[in-house]
Amino acid sequence: MSNGNKVAAEGILKGIGGASNIKFLSCCATRLRFELNDSSIVDKAALDAIPEVMGSIPQSGDRYQIVVGGGVASMHNTLKQMIESGEGGEGGEAPAAPANNEKSIDDIKAAKRSEGIRGKVAWVDSFFEYLSDSFRPILGILLGASLIIALASVLDALHIVDFRGEKSAGWIFVDSMWHAVFYFLPIMVAYNASKKLNVDPWLGAAIMGALMTPEFHKLSTLASTTSVKDATLGTVGHVAHIFGLPMQLNDYSGNVFVPLIMVAVLALVYRFLKKIIPDNLHMVFVPFLSLIIMVPLTAFLIGPLGVWIGTYLGIGLAWLNTNAPFVFAILIPLLYPFLVPLGLHWPLNALMLMNIQTLGYDFIQGPMGVWNFACFGATAGVLLISLREKNTVMRQTASGALAAGLFGGISEPSLYGIHLRFKKVYSRMLPGCLAGGLVIAILGAPYGGVKTTAFAFTSLLTIPVFNPMWVYAIAIAVAFAVPMLLIFFFDYRTAEEKVAENKK
Repeated sequence: MSNGNKVAAEGILKGIGGASNIKFLSCCATRLRFELNDSSIVDKAALDAIPEVMGSIPQSGDRYQIVVGGGVASMHNTLKQMIESGEGGEGGEAPAAPANNEKSIDDIKAAKRSEGIRGKVAWVDSFFEYLSDSFRPILGILLGASLIIALASVLDALHIVDFRGEKSAGWIFVDSMWHAVFYFLPIMVAYNASKKLNVDPWLGAAIMGALMTPEFHKLSTLASTTSVKDATLGTVGHVAHIFGLPMQLNDYSGNVFVPLIMVAVLALVYRFLKKIIPDNLHMVFVPFLSLIIMVPLTAFLIGPLGVWIGTYLGIGLAWLNTNAPFVFAILIPLLYPFLVPLGLHWPLNALMLMNIQTLGYDFIQGPMGVWNFACFGATAGVLLISLREKNTVMRQTASGALAAGLFGGISEPSLYGIHLRFKKVYSRMLPGCLAGGLVIAILGAPYGGVKTTAFAFTSLLTIPVFNPMWVYAIAIAVAFAVPMLLIFFFDYRTAEEKVAENKK
């Protein structure tokens, strides 16, 4: 581990109350997630003073989150090593009172969270953590797959390779590289969701995998299987007759709602079986009975229910996008700046994946990209001011956050490192969201909005996956430029914040 990482980890452990105060530790894309024995002994001022810490977020109960940005995985590993080796210490001192009346980053973030429902109700926090932790470990491979799609789109757009005709064996093989991620996504989500709910993750993966086997797909070709036309979707579905019972057959590849619902039910069944079965028989009979119960339950009930929920949510938003495109194109980028800090964006992210699986395309990511680039534009404005004022600390924070955004499509370093710390940032960023949304609404109207057939992190590298690409490119350029110029000319700080920052 690097010396800098170790010093920061030591500071985090001390500020959090020592290793003995930690019940559970995990991480997401940018945050360390703690479940503590006693959150009242956390030294918030000390945590905020650590250079690697962008902010600390108290949650309901004794949950706590610390934002460290793109190096979160390395920091998480360092902390785990220190705790396991006994370097974490036994406890921390009582938190010191702030030296002045200036709000800490934690206070600002806590106030922001208090505006919404997260942080107030324990089950709401648990629900969104369940969603987050079900997707968080696979964000990297989703990003990797989206970049492979982006590369293919660039080659097609430049007429280097024609993907609209019959593909060669080589490019079909390349397709398998990204298609594997989305095809087996339900199994990956089931694994992560099971792990989050303390269920054997391989059991959750196996149950979801049963609905994706060649044998399950073969059911649709049997003579006893009947076909049913869906008048709403204009598609033909199949109903197999299993021991005399009708079972709706669906293509579960790429589906995320089904594994999320299935694992929640599995957790109840799993705990009940462990309770009634003797400990020495757990290894055999808990997984055996779980499979016997959950595979039919998922195939007959949970699977069709999850598909129905995802499909009709997508249809509802598609209707809004078609019948009120101005409202949709403006609403999405204006909502995201408030959804992301509260962690309420995960259901929409899941819906994007469902749209691709059921409709063959997604129409949410284009307007969402407007918010992302407005966020990055605000960060670029802060970077320009920090260069002008020779503010080394803010220059480092803004440049790192901007790189993570433009090339990785990740907004959290900008959001937590800068935007929630200063009162004027949102008033500069929201006009960019509005302007970019208007561009999509006006220029995208003849095309039914901006669409994509891939789940893409909205960065510079994934611009080619959106169609029409030129509409999307203009929209995000406008969304980026407006907040950048507003911040550069009118600043991002109040007079009080500017004085406080100059004293540091």
